Amino acid sequence: MKTVLRCFAFAAALAPLASAAQNYPTRAVRLMVPFPPGGATDIVGRLVSAKMQDVWGQPVVVENRPGAGTVVGTDYVAKSAPDGYTLGMVVTAYVINPSLRSDLPYNTLKDLTGVTQVSVQHLVMAANPSFPANSIPELIALAKKEPGKLAYATPGSGTAMHLSVEMLKTSTGIDLVHVPYKGGAPAQQDVVAGHVPILMDVLYAVQPLIKAGKIKVLALLSPQRAPDAPDYPVVSESVPGVSALSLVGIVAPAATPRDLVNRISAAVARAVKSSDLTERMKQQGMEPIGSTPDQFDALIRSEIEKWAKVVKVSGAKVD
Repeated sequence: MKTVLRCFAFAAALAPLASAAQNYPTRAVRLMVPFPPGGATDIVGRLVSAKMQDVWGQPVVVENRPGAGTVVGTDYVAKSAPDGYTLGMVVTAYVINPSLRSDLPYNTLKDLTGVTQVSVQHLVMAANPSFPANSIPELIALAKKEPGKLAYATPGSGTAMHLSVEMLKTSTGIDLVHVPYKGGAPAQQDVVAGHVPILMDVLYAVQPLIKAGKIKVLALLSPQRAPDAPDYPVVSESVPGVSALSLVGIVAPAATPRDLVNRISAAVARAVKSSDLTERMKQQGMEPIGSTPDQFDALIRSEIEKWAKVVKVSGAKVD
């Protein structure tokens, strides 16, 4: 009899969670972006939030919480109520930070769970138009001539942009000085102004600056040339083995009921794969993905292992 009562009690406890998943959302959903407004991740977040607001019929509010290489915003999500109403955008820094930062205030694999991978996009190494080098071989030659004197700006320490240049430094023996910013927009502004000569960022976020002639492309970090930008060389053509892509995804607190995670994931994935959002993302230079939670969790684990090796070999540190 006691066993039967325990089963009824357990079922009663689960009932509100099941109901919450079925009726979700009944109020505004917050989407945390760990960068300031105007940067690459913020652009993706606002595209997704606008579409999900249409799909759900509830407000989806983007909140920007920059700082500490995305740690501030991600920590907020990890410590939020696991009810589906606080979600977080994550980028490649999310899978780099576990090996780069020994003082993370959360456990990436235990405190958070993947919802869906939204997209991947190309990374670009660009420069102020006055910069003497116009290609990766010319950059390498200049850096060897002036070791420790050339600086590169990124949206923050521990990002894919930061570690990609560390890979290049390790492979070529050059010494470039990292200048991290709290997001892509301020990094772009300082390179355009000539305060820092080199920029590492996501291609789609800087395309307007490239088209306006305010910065010039040295190379993409992609494994091969981008179909939409075949004229841009890739770093691996000059330095074999050096390549990286930037991932963007959505995570939730780990204790969020799995049914609810699956429901949110399916809704976002459908929007990413089969709506006008798909075309808008492609126009911005993003490759839409829309993976399942299990697929995204598997990718997160494999990427953590991959970037841990890069951190170990390069000796990269948080600036």
